[in-house]
Amino acid sequence: MTLQAVPTAEPTASCSEAVGVERHDFHCQRQVRRIRLTPRYAEGAREVSVRYLWTGAPGAPTVIVQGGISADRDVCSSETHPDEGWWQALVGVDRALDLRRCRVLAIDWLGASDLGASAVSTADQADALAALLDALQIGRAEAYIGASYGAMVGLAFAARHAHRLGRLVALAGAHRPHPLATAQRSVQREIVRFGLRTGEVDQALALARQLALTTYRGSEEFAARFAGEARFADGRFRLPVEDWLEHNGKRFVERFDAQRYLSLSESIDLHDVDPSTVRVPTTLIGFASDRLVPLADLCALQRALGAPATLEVIQTVYGHDGFLKEPAQLAPLLRDTLQACCGA
Repeated sequence: MTLQAVPTAEPTASCSEAVGVERHDFHCQRQVRRIRLTPRYAEGAREVSVRYLWTGAPGAPTVIVQGGISADRDVCSSETHPDEGWWQALVGVDRALDLRRCRVLAIDWLGASDLGASAVSTADQADALAALLDALQIGRAEAYIGASYGAMVGLAFAARHAHRLGRLVALAGAHRPHPLATAQRSVQREIVRFGLRTGEVDQALALARQLALTTYRGSEEFAARFAGEARFADGRFRLPVEDWLEHNGKRFVERFDAQRYLSLSESIDLHDVDPSTVRVPTTLIGFASDRLVPLADLCALQRALGAPATLEVIQTVYGHDGFLKEPAQLAPLLRDTLQACCGA
């Protein structure tokens, strides 16, 4: 596969983050670059637009940070996007990934339609990141920190572009999906396809998201939060968990497109990386209550990796969503990573 950055002349903006009364000036780009790559599920090379955020202290080492399929480039707030980022608790001044000591690079995931392809692979996402490094004239990333789908792409990146990477940290993601998780996602996708066929797209996408939430969280959390009695309303009984599910389903519909959901969900289940081809020092982080990525899969991955690897296990009631809900437990591990790869 060939990949090439298509250079573009884009301005560099100054970003600031407030910490009390003190402000820190960062090199910050929140822009779009055109790159050239050859997708796995398409014929020939093509130019693709990649939306990215690159922010942190000028001249500091670059660390790639990527999340799940619903995450975007805004891992933290910036002057051009002041809303709180999806990993704000861990990325910022004086946080585990301290922007005074590193520059964080993140992209919006590419969908199949972005590539003009029948599907998108984790290898495509990895190649897009490598081409973006070229476009930004970054020789290599000192670390790639990926969670969930981002961990899968990180493994693909390490396998395909090891010379561009110093260290890999993979949270709640393995070299291949577990068959039970694939079965659950296939039902979610079929719900969305049914909505597309019947014209009930929003309702279908909301239901698919609700079903997904039941796989992201742990049984212990559900038992603690939703063990109350049913109440009778609008002609039927409503269970305590339903309001939470419906609220989150509606929120998801407001910011996600059905076709993009289908594309990225399928990409998870197409993912397959030979662990022996990953020859980058790796830290695996798993969550004991994670039903999507069982610890057994991470143990198998650790044994098969082609470079030294450690496995850290975090106890949490939040299941797969531990990477979002356990910043206090993750912070020391990420600080250690920054220290090891960047001397921070």
